[in-house]
Amino acid sequence: MTTKDEEYVWEKKITLNVNEKDYEIVVEPQWTLREVLHEKLGFTGTKEMCDRGACGSCTVIMDSRPILSCMTLAIECEGKKIETIEHLNQTDHPLIDAYSKHHSMQCGYCTPGFVMTSKALLDENPDPTEEEIKDALEGNICRCGTYPAHIPAVKEAAEKITGKEG
Repeated sequence: MTTKDEEYVWEKKITLNVNEKDYEIVVEPQWTLREVLHEKLGFTGTKEMCDRGACGSCTVIMDSRPILSCMTLAIECEGKKIETIEHLNQTDHPLIDAYSKHHSMQCGYCTPGFVMTSKALLDENPDPTEEEIKDALEGNICRCGTYPAHIPAVKEAAEKITGKEG
């Protein structure tokens, strides 16, 4: 017989494919992907600003789509391909230099979310219009107000990807 105060902890071992590498980890059902990436696996580029899915700072790419890792349970991510901001840095993606060149960040807390959302856009549409860039980034919030700088950064990265550099 159990008492009312007893707590049941159910854990499950899962394999997460993060940045093209498999990680076996034991997770509890309530752990978010953001928590596991940041706290358990050390991918500190994935930020948490609001923890309510309202700001976009925790955005990662899962199976080619940008997702809010603070609103995604880690246990649901087994068998999915997850990409974090660290992977873009390791692969020298054009967005990294473009964001720096265009001063698309101030405090930098929102930057990983913006960059990952931009990458997902460019993966799907390597030559987006200004309106398509705005639409893609509309779910990301920047406390410092760097919104205008994101557009030329994404456009420059797109030019490098498509080979249309001027």
